[in-house]
Amino acid sequence: MPDLANERVDHRFKGLPPDAEGLTVGELAAQRRSLFTGGFTTPVLALSAESVEHNLRLLEVYAERHGLAFAPHGKTSMAPRLFDRQLEHGAWGITAAMPHQARVYRVHGVSRIFLANELVDAVALRWLAAELDADPDFRFVCYVDSVRGVELMDEALRAAGAARPVDVVVELGAGATGRTGVRTEAESAAVADAVAAVPTLRLVGVAGYEGTMPGADGERVREWLHRLVGLAADFDKAGRFDPAVGEIVISAGGSEWFDAVADVFAEIPDLSLPVLKLLRSGAYVSHDDGQYRERTPFNRVPEEGALQPAFRLWSQVVSRPTPEQAFTNAGKRDAAHDLHLPEAQVVRDARTGEIRAAEGVTVTGLSDQHAWLSTAPEADVEVGDWVGMGLSHPCTSFDKWQLIPLVEADGTVVDYIRTFF
Repeated sequence: MPDLANERVDHRFKGLPPDAEGLTVGELAAQRRSLFTGGFTTPVLALSAESVEHNLRLLEVYAERHGLAFAPHGKTSMAPRLFDRQLEHGAWGITAAMPHQARVYRVHGVSRIFLANELVDAVALRWLAAELDADPDFRFVCYVDSVRGVELMDEALRAAGAARPVDVVVELGAGATGRTGVRTEAESAAVADAVAAVPTLRLVGVAGYEGTMPGADGERVREWLHRLVGLAADFDKAGRFDPAVGEIVISAGGSEWFDAVADVFAEIPDLSLPVLKLLRSGAYVSHDDGQYRERTPFNRVPEEGALQPAFRLWSQVVSRPTPEQAFTNAGKRDAAHDLHLPEAQVVRDARTGEIRAAEGVTVTGLSDQHAWLSTAPEADVEVGDWVGMGLSHPCTSFDKWQLIPLVEADGTVVDYIRTFF
């Protein structure tokens, strides 16, 4: 397993102090530099150490309270250091979407992977067969949603000489015009029949993802979740689960509807085997100041707690051409912008180091390397000031940064989060 603390700091990692070149990440972290006075250059993305810890603990408690196992989606951060923290906080395993992600997980020691996709790439299946055969403790589960997919998986696994069958769950599509997944119970049964007919696969449950359901609301999501549970019960009644599998997997849940998942999964009837109720929300670890701030289930169940946004992108005012306009040096290459523009939150005064609210400052657009700011009469910013921005959508925030400072509330950098996109 790679020791990320021994990786050398160099030009690959934007925002880090130039005078740290040649130090290991561990050595730099041990220096506990200030994000503001320790030589960091702008733009620089920071994660709040306190907020990350709060969010990890909150979902751990939530899952325990509702009797859920938890396999957070790792594609959000692709950060093994955060995977370790999630596993320390009770995660069953880590969810992936693509074979490359699963390879990163395995290199960094993840022993349980749920691949929320149908895996039909012969090269990836050959790699998977080798991983399973080499490590009897490695648990892997992936979707199937077509008879053709089953045929391709079987063909590739046979060619690879796979000794262990691959565990699969039938994916039920969330809505007639949703994303992937079979649309009807009859189609689901046909896919399950195809799995039963080959020795290279083993049916262990059902799964799906409600987050892309067209017109999703609480009623529609719960209706679909009841269908998913009903499908598992039908499969079980028909004897489709070999007792040797030990448990039946029923999995759903992104970051917008896990309260509905908890409600419906609490009503799963007794089946012939224990049920692994597997939640897969991933955005919670950093949360955000846009998409998930607006849509988190904790808005509907505030008595269960609240997530805290952990990202702050710091950039510097490099131009103030008019009283109504300013520009900082962070743009599309640095900030998530697929769902919402960044939100100006605070200004750090270049003269005094004081941090104040970014009153009258609004991000109105992004160029590749500039943020366009509208400045109202009450805005107090000048060239050289740092502007701290909140971001929307964790998945497209992490992927722009390879090494992210983990920062305590007073600005002390206590660790660095390495990503692998």
